[in-house]
Amino acid sequence: MAAQPADPPRQLPLDLGHGTGYSRDELVVSGTNAQAASLIDRWPDWPSPVVVLAGPPGSGKTHLARIWQDRAHADAIDPARIGEHIAGPGIRPALIDDIDNAAIDEHGLFHLINAVRGAGSTLLLTARRFPSAWRVVLPDLVSRLKAAATVEIHEPDDLLLAGVITKLFADRQVEVEPHVVQYLVRRIERSLGTAMRVVGRLDRAALERKTPITRALAAETVSAMDEGQREFDI
Repeated sequence: MAAQPADPPRQLPLDLGHGTGYSRDELVVSGTNAQAASLIDRWPDWPSPVVVLAGPPGSGKTHLARIWQDRAHADAIDPARIGEHIAGPGIRPALIDDIDNAAIDEHGLFHLINAVRGAGSTLLLTARRFPSAWRVVLPDLVSRLKAAATVEIHEPDDLLLAGVITKLFADRQVEVEPHVVQYLVRRIERSLGTAMRVVGRLDRAALERKTPITRALAAETVSAMDEGQREFDI
């Protein structure tokens, strides 16, 4: 009986630490985030000293916030330690990311907004929901939040998701055919975070197999992720 051919050797890929880039050049803009990107680019010409970027997880709020933080040299504030920032010397532009991810320090946020307004500074808040859904009970804070400029960011559309996936592969110096990108756009969850995970897994799988990233490999990887497998053999 003839011996079965051995499986081709797999290369163990090195973890090169591909980090998430948050520069303005790395931002892909489409109809879902164009208004928010325009507002960030217009700073400090804002319609209100307080701006809220609201959108679902994975919609790119943090990327936009980091761009603004770098441009404005803003202080990133821990939502649980707002009082410490107010007590500090001077009020520089400030950022609170995911303000509605936990219980809001209503008195601290109210005093911070007052301090920002009084100093002629700016405050950027990111959140999953509009301020009206934060269940704020302090009347004065409710009034301040109503005066804030709120911009909604939607889930990524096809154009944005395809652009992000293409750029994530390019950042890894990996060439992928457009039809593979379009397949991923149709199959994966509409989230920038999911796009990052899929690209990372596909890159690793291709390195192990020493093959290009094909539609078949993409289908196998996405199916494994859909099944919730944390570790899988591909």
